[in-house]
Amino acid sequence: MMFSKLSFRQLLLGVFLLIAGLLSAASLHALWTLDRLAAHSRDSGRHAIALTQNVQLLAERSVAMARSARQFQVLDDPAFRSRYADAWRDAGVALDAVASGLPRAPAAHFADWRRHSDEAWAILQAQQAGRRNVRQAALTRALAPLPAINEELADEVKREVDRRNGELLAELEQRRGVLTGQVLASIGLAALLAGGFGLWLARPLAQIETAIDRLGENRFDHAIDVRGPSDLRRVGQQLNWLRQRLADLEADKERFLRHISHELKTPLAALREGVALLEDGVAGTLSPDQREIAGILSQNTASLQTQIEALLRYNAATFDAHHLQRQSTDPAALLREVIASQRLQWQAGGLSVDVAGEARAIALDPDKLAVALGNLLSNAVRFSPPGGAIHFTLLKTGGRLRIDCIDDGPGVAPGDSAHIFEPFYQGVRQPAGARRGNGIGLSIVHEYIAAHGGTLQLLPTSSGAHFRIEIPYEI
Repeated sequence: MMFSKLSFRQLLLGVFLLIAGLLSAASLHALWTLDRLAAHSRDSGRHAIALTQNVQLLAERSVAMARSARQFQVLDDPAFRSRYADAWRDAGVALDAVASGLPRAPAAHFADWRRHSDEAWAILQAQQAGRRNVRQAALTRALAPLPAINEELADEVKREVDRRNGELLAELEQRRGVLTGQVLASIGLAALLAGGFGLWLARPLAQIETAIDRLGENRFDHAIDVRGPSDLRRVGQQLNWLRQRLADLEADKERFLRHISHELKTPLAALREGVALLEDGVAGTLSPDQREIAGILSQNTASLQTQIEALLRYNAATFDAHHLQRQSTDPAALLREVIASQRLQWQAGGLSVDVAGEARAIALDPDKLAVALGNLLSNAVRFSPPGGAIHFTLLKTGGRLRIDCIDDGPGVAPGDSAHIFEPFYQGVRQPAGARRGNGIGLSIVHEYIAAHGGTLQLLPTSSGAHFRIEIPYEI
């Protein structure tokens, strides 16, 4: 794809420029439309003013013509006939202007006005001194229709102005509809482009985020393939290289642990056998000091073997955490089975263990959750004082299964809270007289719960320790 050759920044800049260009084009078209409507409005205004002035001038010149004609008839002075001629000429110019501005007006109005004014001029030019009364009557008949014709033309001007205003308003409404459609279409297209490119650009970022999460969870079985801009694809390739390197290191670590455990367990077994033979007196009777030394050797070889086995168990647990066998499981029944399996341990300490609450079945790996709950219980049994109580509560809240484990022990020191789930970490508050643990129990719980998409928390309490497990019902 052509876009894949571009970088994230180039694509982002291109999308912004495209959207800016689209909105700018819509804005420029809107300005051009408004300019055009303003020009039409100015032209219509000028046309209306010109028509109104010309029809008014026509009416005024018609009145001047009638007055000059009557004065000429009474006084028989050629100057008044000249005035009539001047008024008639101005009226003709105004009439022509009105005719050109009223293309839809009846042509008969203009023809009648010209015919009657021509008749009056012809009468004024006639030399019939003995028939003044007849000439005056004819002149009156010729000029009498002009005021009515002027009124008709004034009405035509009003109708023409109204028509042009109506056309302007209709065009304005049409342009407004077109502009509204264009603006909405531009906004919609811009939003579509922004959303489409945003989703297309966000997908590789989500793939990178998922890949980093998998690397953080030590899940190296899926190749990292990021699709999108060239620079993000390069990041994906680097992450895939890192995944392969981490997978190789993890495999090397597992091989190292297997080899070192085998190499250590063989001489350790011989050492324990030798110490046992010494304690049994096979090599002769031991003095009290020698027997004490043999006891110290036996205790430390047993501790060393326990630490090696714990290391192997933790390595196996971190591997198994990513291979879940989910099935519908009743969490309350599973918890009671775990408690029953450790009955001898907690009864030996004079402890009581109770379960409160219920929750519906959930899809999970029952074996791994049983290990997690068993580790929490054994941890609580180890730290609880004789005669103490251990409380488990079950609850379904917000689409998640919640399991709380609360004991009456010394609790976790504030300085240990941030490290309590780290492998091989042992807190400062250890039970008196007990052998120190290996520090992997809670880390295995954390691994198994995280593999289920859940969380393990240490909640603050005034006394004892309060651990909370939350696992989503839907993944």
